[in-house]
This record gives sequence, C-alpha cells and structure tokens, in this order.
Amino acid sequence: MIELGLADGSLIDELMELTAQSIGQLEIQEHFNIIKEIGRGKYGKVLLVTHRFRGTPMALKVMPKASTKLQGFLREYCISLHLSCHPCIVGLFGIAFQSNEHYCFAQELVIGRDLFAVIQPKVGIPETSVKRCVLQIASALEFIHSHCLVHRDVKPENILLLDTNCCQVKLADFGLAQKRGTLIRFITGTLPYMAPELCTMALPEGQKEVSSPPLSVEPSLDTWAFGVVIFCILTGYFPWERCLDSDDFYQEFADWCRTEEKPYVDENIPPLWKRFTPEAMEMFSKLLAPDAEKRSTVGEVREFVEKDWLIKAPQTPTIEKVSNTKSSRSNPWHREVGEHPDI
Repeated sequence: MIELGLADGSLIDELMELTAQSIGQLEIQEHFNIIKEIGRGKYGKVLLVTHRFRGTPMALKVMPKASTKLQGFLREYCISLHLSCHPCIVGLFGIAFQSNEHYCFAQELVIGRDLFAVIQPKVGIPETSVKRCVLQIASALEFIHSHCLVHRDVKPENILLLDTNCCQVKLADFGLAQKRGTLIRFITGTLPYMAPELCTMALPEGQKEVSSPPLSVEPSLDTWAFGVVIFCILTGYFPWERCLDSDDFYQEFADWCRTEEKPYVDENIPPLWKRFTPEAMEMFSKLLAPDAEKRSTVGEVREFVEKDWLIKAPQTPTIEKVSNTKSSRSNPWHREVGEHPDI
C-alpha cells in the first residue's frame, strides 16, 4: 500500500486517477449474495453481503450514480483505503467497482451498533466507557491529520462499536473527508457538531449568493466536533443547536471561553456545564475554543483522561430550569441526543 506523505495530501489526486482507470464494471448480484441492508443515508446505503466465490462477509457501500459524482466516490474510496490500516479506522478490502446504476466499494464488516445508538438520553454513557472511546478516536484522528487529511464528519453515528463497553471502537464514513487546505465556499444547513467558523459559511434559506470568504479545511474542525461528541456521550444532551451568535446556549459558552482568566469553579460557568469538574472544563475550553487558531489538537485530551470529568453528585439543573434561566428568550432548542431529527 502506498503511504501518504506527511505533507503530501496531493497524492490522493494521483491515487484517484489510478483508481478511475482501473475501476471495473459489474453487477452486485453477479459477485455478492445480498443478506440485508444495514445502513442508509443521503449517500445511498450499506449492504451486508457475502462474496459468492469466497464466502467472505463484508459491508458493501452502494451509492447511486444519479446523486453521486465520480470524483466524490473516488475521493472517499481512496482516502478510506489508505487510512484503513489504523486499528481504530474501519478497514477496506480494496474492492471498488461500478454497476449500471451505482458506485460501490467493500468495507470491513463491523458487527455491532454505532455510538449514537447506545447513548442514553439525558444520561449519556458511563465515564469509563467514554474515556476508552475518546482515546481510540483521538488516535484515529491524529493518524488522519498526520496525513494532511480532515475527516469533517466526526459524530457518534460514525463511531462503530465492536462491543457494548467501548473497549474497541472504529471511526467510519469518509464521505466528507478532504485534504487539508481545501477551500469551502458555503454549506447548507448546520449541525451541533459544526465549528463556529464553519457555521458562518451556511447560506440562509433562500439565499443563493455567497457573501463569506472561503474557509480552509483544517484539523481544528475535527477537534471541535470531537469536543461536542465528548459532551454528548457524557451527558445525553447536545450543548447547543448551532454555533452562531443567535444560539444563546452557544453564546453563553463562547463568552465564558473568551474570559481572560477563565474561571473553572462551579458558580462561574454556564448552567449546562455545571456537571463537569474544573479539569473537564479546562479540557473543553481547549477542544472547543471559539477561535480556531487557539484550539488544541485532539491528542491533548490525553492529559485529562486520568482525571475525573463528571462531578460525583452534580447539582445540575433540569432542562426545564435551564430553559427558564433566560425567560425572555425564544423557546431554546436543547433536546437530548436521542431526539434530534437530523443526526
């Protein structure tokens, strides 16, 4: 396998050209037995299949040509293939082909649920399990970033569990992955995991012209999403709806983060964050620094793993009390993780 150089993400382009020249044409049913569908999204679907001749079980990602550009398919496949040697990233078989209607590639079959499915709303998952998961995903992201690539879609649904206690997890889905330095001109819609500099690129509904300058894709986007994921799996809540000034929950946290002498004691932090220890708040202030240039790398989370993250007997207000702390606000969006309609 060709190794990507530390400063040579451009090699991906060469790999894409080579793959485009060698990609074969065949129909799925000719070479695979379809067992069942195991995933579906805007990209297409994932099928549990077995190879007709070898009997090998695998997950086949199937993307309709009608809604998938060849370059997008090639980029996802090449990036996934050449990062799949990491133990915390889903493996690939090196099988990619096109049928009359689809582009397809074969992945390692991970039997188990994704992280999103095991988060208990309003509760989260045990702190010990969170820390096991965090260390593995940090390792995967460091590996990705060392190859001048950015995942851009770090969220619980893309973290696959090989067991129920997060002893072994794998990062999946490189459909949005890009080379570091790629310019984004706009996005449509926002999600709680998106960094504030990315949310400013969102086009308002009905607007077609871009007014913001292009944004360079950097590892700091993954760091932010990683920090939000840690909050979600520790608590069972999203910390905010989107990272814009119009979101009061985000603005409260951002104002606290920008305080010169950041107070980590309970009475000085925003209400939604009072369940966390001062050490955890220090960690979040680094991972979720509103200024991307001041944001830490994902690996700095290791400094905090040996410390407690949740206060043992938290005096955390309920969501109703939190909502009432700003009675003049419009009804704030702050649902537990399991209720989000788009994640």
